[in-house]
Amino acid sequence: MHIAILTFDGYNELDSLIALGILNRADRHDWRVSIASPTPTVRSMNGVVIEAMATLQDACAADAVIVGSGSKTREVIEDPGIMAVLRGLDPSRQLIAAQCSGTLVLAKLGLLDGVPACTDDRTKPWVLAAGVDVVAKPFCANGNVATAGGCLASHYLATWLITRLAGEQAAIDALSYVVPVGEKEEYIERALRNTASPALVQP
Repeated sequence: MHIAILTFDGYNELDSLIALGILNRADRHDWRVSIASPTPTVRSMNGVVIEAMATLQDACAADAVIVGSGSKTREVIEDPGIMAVLRGLDPSRQLIAAQCSGTLVLAKLGLLDGVPACTDDRTKPWVLAAGVDVVAKPFCANGNVATAGGCLASHYLATWLITRLAGEQAAIDALSYVVPVGEKEEYIERALRNTASPALVQP
């Protein structure tokens, strides 16, 4: 099982690295969670340099993908080389999620046509201009595609992916490692509630 987190130059550390940490807490020996980038290294919006663990081509073959956000997302969607590779993303065989401005990438790839999506307030005008209906929620999913809005909603994407790939108990176990002491039940209940399939939400 390979889960790739697309991480570009100017990336937001909270979006890529929180998801990376929680997904690895699932403690699945057959899982590989990687930072996938178009270059060998990428520098964050705050100057943190990390090495890529996978390529964009690897991500297109992964079982699940998170498209992280950052300060240069509009440059990413204008890069024909990057976007040509990312057209290999396919929700018919992959779980695909996007965080904040990563939603703009999915919009430009046509993966949000007719589907409401979440993003951060700064990115919202560009996502709307791309023809996507933006909802004021931290998370929403439609089939195999999910989006989250706000940096601290990144754990919702991790929760959704773990639940879909390994079950709810695996998500609970992973979240138990990272939620604030004294607030475990509150955080986990909210994460499960916000990422549940609409069919599973009780009225």
